[in-house]
Amino acid sequence: MPYTANDYRRAIREFTWNIPPDYDIVSVVEKHAHRNPDRIAIFWENDQGRTRQVSYNELINGTYRFANILLDCGVKKADPVLHILPRLPETHMIQLGTFAAGGVAVPCTEMLRSKEIEYRSKISGARVIVAHIDNTDSIDAVRESCPLEIFIVIGGEKKGWISFEKKMATASTQRPTVSVGVEDPLTINFTSGTSGEPKPVMHKERWLYAHGEITARYWYDIQDDDIIWSTTGPGWAMWYWVPIGVALNHGVSQFLYNGRFDAERYLELAAKYKITKFGATPTEYRIITTLPNLNQFKLSHLRAALSAGEPLNVEPIEAFRRAFNVTIRDAYGQTETVCLVSNYPGLPVRPGSMGKPTPGLGATIIDEAGNPVTPGEIGEIAVRPDNPGIFDGYWNAPAPVLTADWYRTGDLARLDKDGYIYFEGRADDVIITSGYRIGPFEVEDALVSHPAVVEAAAIAAPHRERGEIVKAFVILAQGYKPSAELIKELQDHVKKITAPYKYPRVIEFVSELPKTASGKIKRAELKKREWKDWDRR
Repeated sequence: MPYTANDYRRAIREFTWNIPPDYDIVSVVEKHAHRNPDRIAIFWENDQGRTRQVSYNELINGTYRFANILLDCGVKKADPVLHILPRLPETHMIQLGTFAAGGVAVPCTEMLRSKEIEYRSKISGARVIVAHIDNTDSIDAVRESCPLEIFIVIGGEKKGWISFEKKMATASTQRPTVSVGVEDPLTINFTSGTSGEPKPVMHKERWLYAHGEITARYWYDIQDDDIIWSTTGPGWAMWYWVPIGVALNHGVSQFLYNGRFDAERYLELAAKYKITKFGATPTEYRIITTLPNLNQFKLSHLRAALSAGEPLNVEPIEAFRRAFNVTIRDAYGQTETVCLVSNYPGLPVRPGSMGKPTPGLGATIIDEAGNPVTPGEIGEIAVRPDNPGIFDGYWNAPAPVLTADWYRTGDLARLDKDGYIYFEGRADDVIITSGYRIGPFEVEDALVSHPAVVEAAAIAAPHRERGEIVKAFVILAQGYKPSAELIKELQDHVKKITAPYKYPRVIEFVSELPKTASGKIKRAELKKREWKDWDRR
């Protein structure tokens, strides 16, 4: 039966945490393999059209093979192991195998360069790395300056590297005797580094349990016959949210596509594999919904479309709903958390809103003194620090954002009178002008709703009278050229979409915006440039 508003209120009121002390994700996957050994855990396809299907039985056997390889390499309990891997079935075996050996996974995106790999290996202290052949040159370039000692390569062979494929062919499928429980360290996920160096977020096994309880139930609305496709990559926290935290926790099937984003190809694959739950980034949805032939794709099995990472604009939500009769449901969380806010299944979606607080987490919007704000006010999203759904601090480093009273996310939001939450930007991104506090997203959202704008970033720029003003950096769509007339047109457009005081008093046209490896705009970098120039005047 569909969820209702009463279901949501009941869940908020009655939810309690009951985490088994012996929970670990590998044991959960093993149970699925015993109950449904032939069930497909992973449907896989690459950009060359090659396909595979991996059962839960094959997945758990591969997991134990790799765990025994790590143990033979001397990996001990709580030892960090770096992973730089593409979307492959073996990636799950490597990750789960690391956990089965008692190791701590350090997921890294394939886009990292040598200096970033060096940084992560030093901060984590990892001695072992598992990487795809395509990434080995970047790793070899910093071998001498890293603590890394053992190098395992998948997808090819290379001098100085242990062949994953050869070792797997002879490794034992016996489950290791390493004891792992809910309070043991699981992962070191580095933040995206929107400002400052990426931070090593440490999670325990209970993080995945919390995803199975919260992210799976109150965002993905998990069903036993689901076939899930989350377009995220193995180097990001969202991989642990959904492909592991949702799909493997609940024993459902998932689809992995190892290829570059292509809007039409994605829709073809969603139809081919009868995807029931599709999770993608706002950028992917924006591009998908600009296809002129969107209605020709028949996604008859699709029950839910999920979005996270940044707020989603109104236009793609409406276009997707018109084409597929499915409303994209946005959600919010961080590398440090599970899903804190979601558009709960069954509740009306308010475009631009991240939804409402998920049960069990108690996400609250607070002021600088730590008091809840009133509806309409901008404050910081926070949760209590003893919450099972958040991180346990940074790896071998203090976490000043964790206090006795709150985990302060650093993300700003406002609450409407009905309890819906709207993202307003990072705490260090807030623009304060003439006494007004302005979150950059609302300005950016208004700008990109104009046909001339492909992408925009809003920051606080210095001003002698007002202290700060809103400045926007804008990438123009094809066919548009910078002009004073266009600047005026965009400013007037923003005034029509938002409160007039929020319009950008300065607009600079650019060809690109600085971004993190995960695609988030580095507003701090833009702001730093702007204020540096100001200091010289």
